[in-house]
Amino acid sequence: MGETRHTRLLIIGSGPAGYTAGVYAARAMLEPLLVQGIEPGGQLTTTTEVENWPGDTEVQGPDLMVRMEAHARAVGCAIESDIITDLDLGERPFTARGDSGTTYTADAVILATGARAKWLGLPSEEKFKGFGVSACATCDGFFYRGQEIVVVGGGNTAVEEALFLTNFASKVTLIHRRDELRAEKVLQDRLFNNPKVETLWFHTLDEVVGTEDPLGVEGVRVRDVRTGAVSEIACKGVFIAIGHAPANELVKDRLETHHGGYVKVEPGTTRTSVPGVFAAGDITDHVYRQAVTSAGMGCMAALDAEKFLAELGVAEGAEAAE
Repeated sequence: MGETRHTRLLIIGSGPAGYTAGVYAARAMLEPLLVQGIEPGGQLTTTTEVENWPGDTEVQGPDLMVRMEAHARAVGCAIESDIITDLDLGERPFTARGDSGTTYTADAVILATGARAKWLGLPSEEKFKGFGVSACATCDGFFYRGQEIVVVGGGNTAVEEALFLTNFASKVTLIHRRDELRAEKVLQDRLFNNPKVETLWFHTLDEVVGTEDPLGVEGVRVRDVRTGAVSEIACKGVFIAIGHAPANELVKDRLETHHGGYVKVEPGTTRTSVPGVFAAGDITDHVYRQAVTSAGMGCMAALDAEKFLAELGVAEGAEAAE
């Protein structure tokens, strides 16, 4: 039987939103407890150069998250390397259960579980995941030195992945269903000026093909969306970079959501549909999805939680006095 730990404020998630909430909550003397989750540091741990974090002309994503964690610890935020598998918001104190067997109870909760990569949903994509199909160039790019690689997508994620992979690959083919990219102009300029990158417009990925024993990618079948013609591209790696979806499994049936599963908050706040539960970062942000805005929302969530707990304490004190 695992132990039970109570905290005034439980923070679930450890990206920029979670760690910033930890810093502000600790400085407010709330003695917060932060549970890191399955990917400590969040999506920035799979990003290399970060060039839009204020104060750093360039910083490595993993290094930035190490610094954020150290900051949160230094000001008094307790941090646990556990994974929350269930969250009961039916009554207060709220109850969260960890994969470690520990049960966490809390008077208030900040959700900062972020988002994770989307997949195309192809059977062949699933078959070759980890064997030539990936959604993380910084995790797996090293394995494709001197090889030809395919990247699928048209936004910032796809362009950043493609550019990063040119550090290893002999050639990167970017497949996009339209004839223009959604990525920032500065990223597009870098992509189009990179001699290792070829862009295949008006195409979608139909199938990943490869060997059975050992399991490995040998190429992809792509379809021209205008003519329906199917062709093959030889490659050793396929990187899916079509965006992210909110990591809402803990609360999708317990909190109000919108825009495809993002947790809904009251405008101008981080308050969710359950009093005492707050959401910050990519779990709720379907518009900006930036590290700096996630950090800002982490600050807001901590301040909102501080106000809620202060009012809760006054109400409980009044009840006790009656």
